[in-house]
Amino acid sequence: MSKPDNFLIYGRNPVEETLQNRPNEVDKVFVKNNIKPSTYQNINELAQKNGVPLVKVPGAKIYNLVGRVNDQGFVAQLSAAQYTDFFEWAETLVLSKNPSILLLHGIEDPHNFGAILRSAAAAGVEAVIIPMQNQAPVNATVFKTSAGTAGRIPIIRVHDLNQAFKDLKALGFSIVGLDGEAKQTLWEADLDRPIAFLIGSEGEGIHSENLKRCDSVINIPMVNNVESLNASVSAALVSYEWMRRKKDG
Repeated sequence: MSKPDNFLIYGRNPVEETLQNRPNEVDKVFVKNNIKPSTYQNINELAQKNGVPLVKVPGAKIYNLVGRVNDQGFVAQLSAAQYTDFFEWAETLVLSKNPSILLLHGIEDPHNFGAILRSAAAAGVEAVIIPMQNQAPVNATVFKTSAGTAGRIPIIRVHDLNQAFKDLKALGFSIVGLDGEAKQTLWEADLDRPIAFLIGSEGEGIHSENLKRCDSVINIPMVNNVESLNASVSAALVSYEWMRRKKDG
């Protein structure tokens, strides 16, 4: 695992999810002192069970920690955000089960990134791969938007997306790019194989050089002259179409 700087997550659900699934990463939990203990009993029990200090503080302290956000009176201080090493992750793969992953490029809005992680985790996507450049990192906003699911799915951060393409193809993955100009639709695409869906930003989409590196390119059918979908919506649609076919198959 590689570890960037310490950071804070906020919101009741993200804090509870992290205490539930990755308590070893939580250094301390701050709770606004006017919140009734009966309303966060599970957080309190999880903190006690895992030896995590729970500190009641004034609202001003919460504000100083995370600013003007919807913190709901709960903030957790994490030791570090963790990214999964590509090759350690690859050793755990069962390719015969035809897993899917998401490759993101240019997703700079942390709200979109968090929403993508939430959909990917819910649909059973194996991992999300992101580049170091032009990509939102895992931060408090990502955790909040993902409702804590950022800790339930491997997030792999790579220096070179092009090298990731090569490494994935060497493992047996097919790279499928999403592009509005593609002739083949998602409904027509062959998803019965290890798939890496490449998703670009709303504004610029996938760079032409990256499209050339894809094994196939598909579009999501739309009517009423809608030009494009939000990246997180596109990611959810391809993830759930993959899951639907896998279940039916």
